[in-house]
Amino acid sequence: MTKAVVAALLGCMPVLVSAGPGDRLLATGGASMIEGAAGGGIVPWAVMTGYGTREQWGGAVFATRVDTGDYRLDTAGASVSYANRVELSFARQRLGIDELAGAAALPESSLNQDVFGAKFRLFGDLIYDQLPQVALGLQYKRQTNFLIPRTVGAQRDSDTEAYVAASRLFLGGAFGYNLLVNGTLRYSRANETGLLGFGGDRRDTPSLLKEGSIGVFLNPQWVLGVEYREKPDNLGFAGESDWKDVWLAYFPSKRVGLVAAWTDLGEIATLEDQTGLYLSVQISY
Repeated sequence: MTKAVVAALLGCMPVLVSAGPGDRLLATGGASMIEGAAGGGIVPWAVMTGYGTREQWGGAVFATRVDTGDYRLDTAGASVSYANRVELSFARQRLGIDELAGAAALPESSLNQDVFGAKFRLFGDLIYDQLPQVALGLQYKRQTNFLIPRTVGAQRDSDTEAYVAASRLFLGGAFGYNLLVNGTLRYSRANETGLLGFGGDRRDTPSLLKEGSIGVFLNPQWVLGVEYREKPDNLGFAGESDWKDVWLAYFPSKRVGLVAAWTDLGEIATLEDQTGLYLSVQISY
């Protein structure tokens, strides 16, 4: 994520998610996760980006930073949806590994990846149907500097993974507060979401991975939640931990979404106890 992208997004913030763009309720487009799809911070939801319904378009641009001290992940991207039915997204990721590169004399100081996503609503509705909203998602990931992943045992520099997400907003479902519940199943062999390539010397077949999110609407603009993302363990040189976070989102209007989270990423590439702050800004329509 370049400083120019951040500056452009922050410059738009005073503009604005309730009855402006689109016809959907405030915050029902979710935030933009680190791989570009609409959802939480680390888990995709079944919702479509933006606020478009029926024959309307919706979309978002976003920038995210996760800093654990040893690592820093910067992501920027955009997404677009049509008729609350289909979503396309793109995210560019850069993981700074200066601490590890210095200690291990690695030839590069970052790992980089592009993520192209598509999501299709299969049936149901987030609020108004008897069934939850269910969506099928596909993500094509391309690791763009493969020297380090190949050295540690990764088998390929690109791959396609699939997920199914189910989301439901229960009005008054948590002691009178609105409650969002999401569950996702992902079929993937990505190492550290793909930043360390795909497959490994320990395992080279995709795994079925569980992910989940819960959010409580403290009021129409503030949402407090938790997330969990199961990870595979394909590489022999280091373990890969499941990810967890506690997040707080603020939607002052349908134009702007701000998310802050405390993340626990466990062990990443031999460095343990990777915890830190997640910050994200999103401009929607």
